[in-house]
Amino acid sequence: MKSIQLMVLFVASLFSATAQQKITVEEIYRGEFRTKGMDALQSMKNTNQYTVLNTDRTSRSQQIDLYDFATLKKVATLLDTKSHTDLADGIDSYTFSNDEKQILIANNTSPIFRHSFTATYYLYNLATKELTKVLENVQEPTFSPDGTKIGYAKENDLFIYDIASKAITQVTTDGKKNEIINGITDWVYEEEFAFVRAFDWSSDSKKLAFIRFDESKVPQFSMDMYQKDLYPTSQTFKYPKAGEKNSEVSLHIFEVGSKSAKKINLGNYSDFYIARMKWTNDANILSAQVLNRHQDNLDLIFVDGTIGTPKVILNEKDKAYVDVTDNLTFLKDNSFIWTSEKDGFNHIYLYDKTGKLKNQVTKGKWEVTSYYGFDEKTKTVFYQSVENGSTVRDVYKISLDGKKKVKLSSQVGTNGATFSPDFTYYINTYSSVTTPPTYTLNSSKDGKQAQEIVNNTPLVEKIKKYDLPTKEFFELTTEKGHKLNAWMIKPKDFDANKKYPVFMYQYSGPGSQEVANNWLDTNDMWFMMLSQQGYITVCVDGRGTGYKGADFKKCTQKELGKFEVEDQIDAAKVIGNYAYVDKSRIGIFGWSYGGFMSSNCLFKGADVFKMAIAVAPVTNWRFYDSIYTERYMTTPQENASGYDDNSPINHVNKLKGNFLLIHGTADDNVHVQNSMQMIEALVQANKQFDWAIYPDKNHGIYGGKTRIQLYNKMTNYIKEKL
Repeated sequence: MKSIQLMVLFVASLFSATAQQKITVEEIYRGEFRTKGMDALQSMKNTNQYTVLNTDRTSRSQQIDLYDFATLKKVATLLDTKSHTDLADGIDSYTFSNDEKQILIANNTSPIFRHSFTATYYLYNLATKELTKVLENVQEPTFSPDGTKIGYAKENDLFIYDIASKAITQVTTDGKKNEIINGITDWVYEEEFAFVRAFDWSSDSKKLAFIRFDESKVPQFSMDMYQKDLYPTSQTFKYPKAGEKNSEVSLHIFEVGSKSAKKINLGNYSDFYIARMKWTNDANILSAQVLNRHQDNLDLIFVDGTIGTPKVILNEKDKAYVDVTDNLTFLKDNSFIWTSEKDGFNHIYLYDKTGKLKNQVTKGKWEVTSYYGFDEKTKTVFYQSVENGSTVRDVYKISLDGKKKVKLSSQVGTNGATFSPDFTYYINTYSSVTTPPTYTLNSSKDGKQAQEIVNNTPLVEKIKKYDLPTKEFFELTTEKGHKLNAWMIKPKDFDANKKYPVFMYQYSGPGSQEVANNWLDTNDMWFMMLSQQGYITVCVDGRGTGYKGADFKKCTQKELGKFEVEDQIDAAKVIGNYAYVDKSRIGIFGWSYGGFMSSNCLFKGADVFKMAIAVAPVTNWRFYDSIYTERYMTTPQENASGYDDNSPINHVNKLKGNFLLIHGTADDNVHVQNSMQMIEALVQANKQFDWAIYPDKNHGIYGGKTRIQLYNKMTNYIKEKL
């Protein structure tokens, strides 16, 4: 009898030793599954080298190290914070002057909004090894091309710092909070056109062009900040909601020598955007991209810097909207490379300096996803595309005439590239659902790997003990015949004879993608954790998402939330009919646009979904910003039904299942107003639901133990309600 008990204990202990180790929310959000990379990787311009910001955790110091592209050997440590007490707090970012003899180093960074920040800046002279504090609490300092000056913004005005004399020239004087901004974008440009620095040096360093924002007529938004004070404080900023007044923008050129500025008369535009601005290779010609408010007409304008005369060089029109990119590249003769969706897919085009089309460089029913650069010597363009399927990324090169296309990447998954200055080599970043990021040195001639630089083998070894399931990719076809990319994570001990609950995740915003063959992010690790607790997680990219052509992406125009919601409901119905799925236990989750979607899915698909979690959702597009919303919806004044028919606020009476609504009170992007109005609508519809408000947290809802508490809350909700 005793020997049998011992045998049972032995078998039990053996089973527990080999059993799948459980993932916890705490591990995920403490960064236990974080990958190693190459921080602040920058290619040099003048030598075939690159720099990386390395961290020595033992000495709590950082180094800007220089490496040779051909050998990958470290050539030098350009700067070590151990030698400079002023940099004891570390390096937040760094930029080189054009001649690469000086480095501008940022630390003590203080965030403003998503991309913008102020910081203290130090100038480091590589020859003298001298470090000098030059600027405090400023934005976007930028070397002049000749390396003698630094343009920067402070408190809504523009300045120029002369490095030799340390003299400061004030370019503008009318900057005022919530009224006038010079050289820095307003909130909505920063968020939706994704740039902050709205000034640029001419190639001869004699002129500084900038955009001026007059936001005095833009409605003001305020947020209470609670903190731990006796009385809350109020943060106010200008935020143009859909259909409301935008900033009035104007283009200006400042002559450094004469210290005089002139306003450029762009023509007969009204209520327009200057979505991009940069000097061409001709020191006297400035380019600007002007969009109408509907964003379906874009003019690329060349401005003569001396007389200020503008000329439309290229015009793009679209029945929906024109995408703005940073791919505009000027060649030596001022001809230029441009990307466009005008044939239905995003491709690369070559125009001469007068705007005449010379050649469509890439063609096909697939999208160019990144433009990497142009090698003048070999007349070769380097780019990334989804030619081999919309869920994967490959690196290619092609001649400027559209011939001699070569696929450089070889592994199936997501490949990205950073090229050496002479385009001889590139650092390939590769990952897939089964392989965490690896960095390798590859030849640009044929893509062959020369050497591995960084891998994440320790992470691979670490996660073996969790015995994780595989994220499976498939194409889901709805009853209406729509073919949609999808992935599924099943429990590792999946039994086809059992019935499993399904937790669906999506984002679904225009041009987005969640179904991609790349390494697992923190949400994926959470889904893996849920799989260990008996849940199947599914993600479906419906109509309106990206990388499958303009028609697929833009079919949601003027009706955000109609076809996307229809596709999630239809996908849930298909999944519910799988033999191993319990169709009475399907839930859905999303954040931001995904929160808008999950709310709508639960209300409109009340007989399909048992529960939903919506984090920081838009609940009515009338509450969201002008640039993003009107790009897809036009204005509420023109398209009232488009706004109202698909607003979850207007469908609360259909709620049958369990609903958890989450928002941060300091969300400057999707205002907590969205959730407050949803809460009131649900209350007045006499619907029971759950909600959580996070004081002073922005759109990301993080800081301290916030993410751990949030994801534990959501996990418990799923276990209780699904």
